[in-house]
Amino acid sequence: MTMPKSSPKTLKWSKTSFVLLSGFLLLLFLIGYVWWPLLDEYLAQFNPEISIWLQIDWLLIGNFLVMSILIMLNADLKRDLPFGIIALAGGFIIEAWGTLAGLWTYYTYETPPLWIIPAWPIAALSVNRLYVVSKAWVKYVSEAWFSVFYWLIYGVFYLLLLIFAWEGIAHPLTWFALSFCGILIITEKDKRSSILILLMGSALGYFLERWGTSRLCWNYHTGGMPPFVTVLSHGMASVAIWRVYLVYIALLKRSPLSLAKSIIPADQ
Repeated sequence: MTMPKSSPKTLKWSKTSFVLLSGFLLLLFLIGYVWWPLLDEYLAQFNPEISIWLQIDWLLIGNFLVMSILIMLNADLKRDLPFGIIALAGGFIIEAWGTLAGLWTYYTYETPPLWIIPAWPIAALSVNRLYVVSKAWVKYVSEAWFSVFYWLIYGVFYLLLLIFAWEGIAHPLTWFALSFCGILIITEKDKRSSILILLMGSALGYFLERWGTSRLCWNYHTGGMPPFVTVLSHGMASVAIWRVYLVYIALLKRSPLSLAKSIIPADQ
C-alpha cells in the first residue's frame, strides 16, 4: 500500500480553503457554546489587576493559528472530509482507551471528554500538510536509509509504548491499541512516508502536549510535560489515520459504483 501522490507543488490556496476555515471557526463556536461552563471557568481565571498581555495563552493561540493556516493549504473536500471523519473516530477511540485504562486523566474526569475529540481531525489534517512539505526535504535520500531507520525508530517507539501502556494492560482497549500499532508497523510498505508522517505528527504533537500538560488540562500516569512517548504517539496516531484512509481509498477504487469513482480525490 502506497501513500498518496501529493507533492509540495500542490500546496495552494483555493475556495475550499475558506470552506475549511469557516468549518473550523464554526466548530470552535459550537464547542464554546455547548461547553460554555468550561469556557466560563477558564475566562474567570483572568485577573484584572494583571496586564492582559501577560495572561494571554500564547502557546494555545500559536497552536490554533498554525493549524488554521495548515488546514487551508491544499484543501480538498474529497480528501479532507473522509480523512477528518476517520480522524474524529480514531481520536474518540484513542481518548476512550487512555481515559478508561487510566493512562491519562482530564481535569474534568470525563472518559473521554467529548470537547477534545474535534481537535483530532484538525491536527490530523495539519500533519497531512506538513507531510506533503516534508517530502521535498528528503527527496534525494535513498530508500535504503529509510528502510534501516524505520525499524530502529519504530522498534524504539513500540518498546516505549509497551512500557507506557503496561499500567492499563488489563483493559481490552490496551490490547487493541498495542495489537493495531504492531500490525501497522509490521505491514508497512512505504517506510519513507511512514517515517515522515510519524516525525511530522510528533513535531506538532509536542506543542499540543506541551500546552495540555503544562496547563494541567490533562496529565499522564507517568507524569511529564509531556512524556516523550506521548509525543511519538501523536505521530503513530497520524500514521494510523493515514493507513485507514488508504483502505477507504482502496475500497472506492474497487467499487463498481460510479458514485464511488467520482469522490476519489485527485491526488489518488
